[in-house]
Order: sequence, then structure tokens, then C-alpha cells
Amino acid sequence: MERNAIQLFVPTYRIDECLNEIRECLEVGWTGLGYKTVKFEEAWKQYTGLPHAHFVNSATAGLHLAVRILKKHYGWEEGDEIISTPITFVSTNHAILYEGLKVSFADVDEYGCLCPLSVRKAINCRTRAIVFVGLGGNVGELEQIREICAEHRLRLILDAAHMAGTRFRGVVPGRDADAVVYSFQAVKNLPTADSGMICFNDAEHDKAARQMSWLGIDKDTFTRTNSAGAYKWYYDVPDLGYKDHGNSIMAAIGLVQLRYLDHDNAYRRQIAQWYDELLGSYSNIRRVPITAGCESSRHLYQVRVERRDEVLLALNNANIFPGVHYRDNREFSMYDQSVAHCPNASEYSNQVISLPLHLRMSRDDVEYICHHIKTICG
Repeated sequence: MERNAIQLFVPTYRIDECLNEIRECLEVGWTGLGYKTVKFEEAWKQYTGLPHAHFVNSATAGLHLAVRILKKHYGWEEGDEIISTPITFVSTNHAILYEGLKVSFADVDEYGCLCPLSVRKAINCRTRAIVFVGLGGNVGELEQIREICAEHRLRLILDAAHMAGTRFRGVVPGRDADAVVYSFQAVKNLPTADSGMICFNDAEHDKAARQMSWLGIDKDTFTRTNSAGAYKWYYDVPDLGYKDHGNSIMAAIGLVQLRYLDHDNAYRRQIAQWYDELLGSYSNIRRVPITAGCESSRHLYQVRVERRDEVLLALNNANIFPGVHYRDNREFSMYDQSVAHCPNASEYSNQVISLPLHLRMSRDDVEYICHHIKTICG
């Protein structure tokens, strides 16, 4: 009998609870911006301890808003540079290009995150910010990156797309960042259909994000509807904006998923421990480490192997379907003009495998995967 396929990601929803939250939106007649989005923002601030949170339709939108608002506030000019990683989903670096800024790639370290030494070498007179990606939920050397930002007066954007629930030394990372952007996309640790959260440190930046994500309008419909007076309908459009805000249906799902986030992440860490136990002594499979003191969300469990593509094909033949996070962005046509020297990123990109990791997996699944990958790797 053929074993059922083991997929990389399979999201889990508390369906009845989600439907109850959504039903409230339908009964009240409010499915758009406001109502549940406001409740989710408040819940997220309480959960993370971050001072501000604005619910948007994707982490991509959040990253773009972060770059645009910081650019406008600090007077960055087209051609100014933001240091970023080549090992990330393209949203991270597209957000920089959207604003006419230049992506300056720095290399990665053993964690697959930005290498502080390489970042220092990349800084020049036109560097304005650093985008740090918490790959797989890990913090890497974020502390050193934060120190570099302070030393050189650079802005720090934390791409926390994988970091919902991550803590470092007991604290949610990013309190010293200018902006932290989370993803609640369909296969993330806190899955909705698609949405995200942008958390600015500065209240004025948060206010700007709310206006900019609602087409530049200075008062959203929910606020106008819940205001008093004859002129509550009145609004102005003082700036160009985008339709980036989230809606109450996605927020309703998010509110339910947040209740279980720590519980779910604890099981993800259990799966990771099983992988560690079964692969730990095997020299042909290099596990990507987790920073000491990091309680990772464990969005990913990554290993590095030789002949990676052959290994992937063999695993597929055994009904195991891992992923690759990520292809070196400098290999894409959009970024292949980069002259940055990032040998670690190139090697990482050609070796890394993200093994299946989701809440529906069992110890038996992990044993099956580990047996096959060890057999394949010789």
C-alpha cells in the first residue's frame, strides 16, 4: 500500500471557531476595513508587546508601506540603498524597488540570515536602511545588525514573515526596529487566506500607514460610520495611497488562529526536535542551526545536502514533498545585474531543503522522512 503524500505545508484551521467569527461579520454587515481588523490589531499588540499594529492585505503590502513611509519621512532619494539578503522571498526586495531605491545585497551566515560582517562591508554613503529577514522564524544575528544600525544611523526593517510567535530571550523581536512586518498568508504559522501586519515603532508612521493603505484618505469608512455629527461623511485625500488594508473576514480568521499560535508553535518545535534527534549524528546532512536563546516559531526546518536537486527528486519518488527556501535572488532576471559577492548565499541556495513541517505530522512521518533522506544521502 502506497503511503499518503507528506507535503511541506498543510495549514490547520479551527473551522467552527473561524466560521463563528466570520458569521458575526456577516450578521453585523461589516466585512471590510474596521470591526474585526481593529480587534485583531489590538490583540496583536497585546500578544507581541509592540506599540502599534496595522492589519494589511499581505506582508508584501506591509513591506512596501514600511519602505515608502520611512523614505518619505527621512527624505531618501531615488538610488539610495537598502541592504538586504539574497535568501528570501522576492517580496522583500521588490518592496525596495517599488520606491526607486537600490537593493544592496549582503551575504548570509550559517543561520541563512544576514551576516553582520558582510553587512558592514556593504555600507556606503548612500546606505539608508537594512532589511533583516528572520528566515524560518530564527533571529540569526539580529542583535548585531541592530547594533550596526545604531552605529551608522540606519533604519531597521524586520521582515518577520516567518516569525509569528518567535521570541528571543523571552521577548518578541523587533522592539528596537523601525518597522516589523508579519505574514499571515495561507501556509504561515498563523494562517488566513492572505494578510499581514505592519508594526511601526513610531506613532506618526503608524498613522501614515493607515492613511496610505486606504488610498491616502484621511478617515476610513469604519471611523466615519462610528462618528457623530452632520459632517461625519466628510474626508480629505491629502496624499497618494494604495488599497493595502486588510478586511474583517481575514481578521476574523486571524483572531481565532492567534488563540492557538503558541500551542501550535510548541508542536512545531516538537517536530523539529524529532528531526534533530534522528538526523543529529548524520554527517552528510547539515542542519541549519537556531540562534542560542531563540524560541523559534519553527516555520521551517532546514537542512543542507550535496546534490540537492537529486535528493529532492528521490524524496518526491518516496511521496515526500519538501521545499526550497530560497533561491538566491541574484539568480532571478530582476536582480541578476547585482555585482555583490555572496558566496555563502550561492552555496546555501544550491544546498538547502526545507523538510515537511506542519501540525498534521506525526512522529512516524518524521521517522519515514529521515529514513529516506539518510538513505538517499548515503
